[in-house]
Amino acid sequence: MSESNAQPTSAKTQKWGEKEKAEWLAEQKIQRSYADDVITKIEKLKPSLEVTQYATLTYAQKQYPLFSVKTRNWDDAKPTILITGGVHGYETSGVHGALRFLEAKIFDYTEHFNFIVAPCISPWGYETINRWNPNAIDPNRSFYQDTPAQESANIMQHVASLQTPILAHIDLHETTDTDNTTFRPALAARDGVTHTNWNIPDGFYCVGDTENPTPAFQKAIIDSVRKVTHIAPADNDGKIIGETLAQEGVINYAIKKLSLCASLTNAKYVTTTEVYPDSPKVNDEDCVIAQVAAITGGLDYLIKNK
Repeated sequence: MSESNAQPTSAKTQKWGEKEKAEWLAEQKIQRSYADDVITKIEKLKPSLEVTQYATLTYAQKQYPLFSVKTRNWDDAKPTILITGGVHGYETSGVHGALRFLEAKIFDYTEHFNFIVAPCISPWGYETINRWNPNAIDPNRSFYQDTPAQESANIMQHVASLQTPILAHIDLHETTDTDNTTFRPALAARDGVTHTNWNIPDGFYCVGDTENPTPAFQKAIIDSVRKVTHIAPADNDGKIIGETLAQEGVINYAIKKLSLCASLTNAKYVTTTEVYPDSPKVNDEDCVIAQVAAITGGLDYLIKNK
């Protein structure tokens, strides 16, 4: 089950100003350690993979080093895969799914691909189990030029600096019960608007790009994940989180218009995975395994369809 911080006490019917944002920030508490949970695992990868600190976040006099992991013996003749996790820091299996892939599966695929993996884009959000950064900004709605979200700006600059075309970008996420109980109410309060809660789907689903949906790629991911956990059904209106199903377990978003992390590159193949950690049918390990299965399902499809 996901933990969360309480709903902001400053919720009002008008948009937040700096005072309300400060009140919200004061309520956020460190609940786990990025250094212990993430950095220690990244350090152990150094003997076999190239680890780069691409930036440092500084919040409230605390520094968070940001890391990417690349395959060694880079080969420009091979296509490059980008994997990102933790752009929403509270979505735990996204972070640990990226790490597990690095620990257990990446060398099954280095014959075919170069890899760039950023396991935890938002470490403050990871530690506070939060969707936003300390400025009450959602990094996953902030992938655009001159973004105010440091998390988004840093990974955008890093990937651009590598000057390599990306074939596929797999962005690892979760949909949790706290989306309705904490984060959507906070969003409504911050913006001074009404947000209707959606039905939280029980199971895995993924989000493709409305402008480039790649249905066969998405289906391969769903078919891979169904071997390890259940796929989310549509609700009574044939939708998942308010969007009409494109196929079983798949919806599409206008990722560039929404400035999502999945719009970070011009990759031909893009997906956002969504695990449901609050299901009574799964535990934390199941969720991590599902993320890895999503990655490998997508990679297997790309190998078969060069």
